[in-house]
Amino acid sequence: MRCSVVAVIFVFISVVCSVQSADARPTKRYDERTKMCRVISDGTLDWDSEPWGIGGIKFREVCKSCHSQNSNKGAPFVHAETYTSKGWNAFFAKRRAKCARDGSWNALKDDEVQLVNDYLFRNGNWTYNPNDADSCG
Repeated sequence: MRCSVVAVIFVFISVVCSVQSADARPTKRYDERTKMCRVISDGTLDWDSEPWGIGGIKFREVCKSCHSQNSNKGAPFVHAETYTSKGWNAFFAKRRAKCARDGSWNALKDDEVQLVNDYLFRNGNWTYNPNDADSCG
C-alpha cells in the first residue's frame, strides 16, 4: 500500500512539474520592427518557433554556418541560449551585428528572419522564467 501511495505522489508531482514548465515558455513575442504582437504558441508559429520548425532550421542552416565553434569566418559562436529572450529581440530589432549589416541576412526572407527571431526568443536563456518570459510590450 505504501509503495502505491508513493507512486501516485510521484506521478502527480511529475505531471504538475511538466504542466508548469510548459506554461512558463513564452507564448507571445512583441516584434519591435513591425510593432506587432506575435502569438508564438498557436498554429504555424508554434511549430515554426521550435527546433524542428522553420525558425530552428534556418538558424542552424544560415546563422550557424558562420556562428559555429569550428567556423573559420571569424564570427563569434552563438547558440539559442547566448542571449535572453529580450536580448534576442533587441539583436533583431537593432540589427547592429556585423552579419546584419554586411548582407549575410539576405540569405533569409523577411518572414524567415522573424521566424528565426521567434525561435531564438522562445528558446533563449532564461525563457523558463515565468515572471518575464511572457511579456508582449
